[in-house]
Amino acid sequence: MSIAGTLEGMTRVHPAISDVSDAALLAWLRKRGEPAYRAKQIRRHATHGTAAEFAELTDLPKQLREALAASFSWTSVDPVREDASADGETRKALLRLADGHHIETVLMPHHGARNAVCVSTQAGCPMACAFCATGEMGLVRNLTAGEIVDQVRHWQRELAQRGERVSHVVFMGMGEPFNNYDATLASTRALIDPEAFGISPRRLTISTCGVVTGIDQLAGEGLPINLAVSLHAPDDPTRARIMPINRKWGVEEVLAAAARYVKRTKRRVTFEYVLLAGVNDSEETARELAALITRHGPTKDAHVNLIPYNPGAGGFRRPPVERMERFAALLQEHGIAATLRISKGQDIAAGCGQLKVAEGKAGLLPI
Repeated sequence: MSIAGTLEGMTRVHPAISDVSDAALLAWLRKRGEPAYRAKQIRRHATHGTAAEFAELTDLPKQLREALAASFSWTSVDPVREDASADGETRKALLRLADGHHIETVLMPHHGARNAVCVSTQAGCPMACAFCATGEMGLVRNLTAGEIVDQVRHWQRELAQRGERVSHVVFMGMGEPFNNYDATLASTRALIDPEAFGISPRRLTISTCGVVTGIDQLAGEGLPINLAVSLHAPDDPTRARIMPINRKWGVEEVLAAAARYVKRTKRRVTFEYVLLAGVNDSEETARELAALITRHGPTKDAHVNLIPYNPGAGGFRRPPVERMERFAALLQEHGIAATLRISKGQDIAAGCGQLKVAEGKAGLLPI
């Protein structure tokens, strides 16, 4: 697992093991006369084991464990609180970073068949989407690649205790992944590394508000990663009202970038669409959305994920179920795959658009 992360804003005395590259770890081991295979042992424990500190890596010599603890931190995130949803599955964790800032991450099991983790890529978010609670925080700072990966490690340790593992990762938590591109890409490479987590790239999804340059850059990486684009309206005036990024890249530009992504990666793109009563949920809007998607490529290359608004930011309302179902039916009538998703974890503010910590734009939570 090779992670190159910028330790921007970190105050931790020792770098976290997830932010140490394979080359740096091997060099550190050679300097102490340790064999190279020790690096794989350490990575295996970090990505698949239940250990909470170096002292628990009992297949390593005691002297080496002590040297590791003196040089590195076992993790870059420390759990502060965990909340479990009434649905018996969804769980949200509040994690403290080394500099005292906080992020949230969500575990979404699906009846034992899969365990999906939603990770954050930034503390806070600068995008200011009107319906999203994270945007109310503003941007605190970018996360390092290790801080992204360690969110997965947090849940992996818990799942390993009952013989399970993380199977899917979605970059849909706090922040805009493409505004922290290098760390986002480095963390995806760590997650798909067969020597580390070994998660199939087809089980990773990166969600963007529509950063066109990031979409094009990811398309050129040669990775069959799933792309989700937050669209939320088929016209510029409506989208600009709820998503300020539309003033930089309009609807047509975003759809054109998505089409280029499909062409280069052969992967279908998902368009995320939060339904807001009286704003973007009319039958006419559904037809406009269908026409927009059809103009930019075969409908088989697109999937629309309709998300009912979750109570929180913006003071919007959720449309009636019948109105949402009609919206989905109209898209389907035009040959576009569309599903109406009811977000899990709403009762613990773990649903789409609900992640937010109380520290505000610059302050810290009390410790």
